[in-house]
Amino acid sequence: MIQGNRKPKSLYLLDAGSFELIYSPEVRAELRSLLEIYAPPQSAMTIAENPGILSEVEVILSGWGMMPLDEAFLKAAPDLKAVFYGAGSIRYFMTEAAWERGIVVVSAYAANAIPVIEFTLSQILFSLKRGWHLALSIKREGCYPPYETLPGGYGSTVGLISLGMIGRGVAEKLKQFDVKVIAYDPYVTPDAASALNVELCSLEEVFQRSDVVSLHTPWLKETEGMITGALFRMMKPKAYFINTARGAVVNEKEMIQVLQEREDLFAVLDVTHPEPPEPGSLLYTLPNVILTPHIAGAQGRECYRLGELVLAEVKRYLAGEPLQWSISRQQAALLA
Repeated sequence: MIQGNRKPKSLYLLDAGSFELIYSPEVRAELRSLLEIYAPPQSAMTIAENPGILSEVEVILSGWGMMPLDEAFLKAAPDLKAVFYGAGSIRYFMTEAAWERGIVVVSAYAANAIPVIEFTLSQILFSLKRGWHLALSIKREGCYPPYETLPGGYGSTVGLISLGMIGRGVAEKLKQFDVKVIAYDPYVTPDAASALNVELCSLEEVFQRSDVVSLHTPWLKETEGMITGALFRMMKPKAYFINTARGAVVNEKEMIQVLQEREDLFAVLDVTHPEPPEPGSLLYTLPNVILTPHIAGAQGRECYRLGELVLAEVKRYLAGEPLQWSISRQQAALLA
């Protein structure tokens, strides 16, 4: 909490392109009324050229392109108390030294989750009609394919892997459709799952029973490669797999092998590992793979939500109210 009416000395620190993308003119104007923003927006390059500009900063308004809060940075910014990050994962810039100093850090990951949830819902519903398979087949063959029975939405099974913020959001959206939702998440209680109308089951059951499987697991050391070829082989005929989480959670080599063997399966991948796939990767050419370039998260005007979340949190911070989206050291380890 800031005592009296004094405005904390503040700076924007992020990539040049991210500044206007995240912070709308209206949000910038309101932040100026609340904070003493004493210099133009800074980037990693300008800070490297003039670290002395950090000597007075108390609050940093950030986004994509934030610098690591290492010992040198913290020494140059002795008065830094809070970082409001208008994007998702803070792991790349938060350090042990920053945690030890007790710097408050806020992430806009909740605002970034909204378009991911919307994108995922669109792909689930489209996949239940086998939309990508049919559209690509028509384009390739120049004619409509023979009639086939499609799962459709009514009575189909959608499997979710992990019920974090995005997984829960997808489950909430699916309540309005006549689908059965099952999920794997060893950290979710039966009561919490019941509130989402979700049946908890094993990871293997998710792949065995679902018409569409949607992955929402964060990328941690423990989750790397957890989605194996053996799981893909368990999938129902003509099932779809959607990944809007992180490519490293999937063993892509094994996934590709199964997709070559089973042309009835489809993979809709908004993320890969590496990203983009290496030149010559079969992910570019397999007929049953759809690639999109990590577009599920905030794009265009959607990014203004991130700045609006930052503004709301700055107001709480200045009023001494509890912050809704501050991140603890323990939480940071779980945010991919």
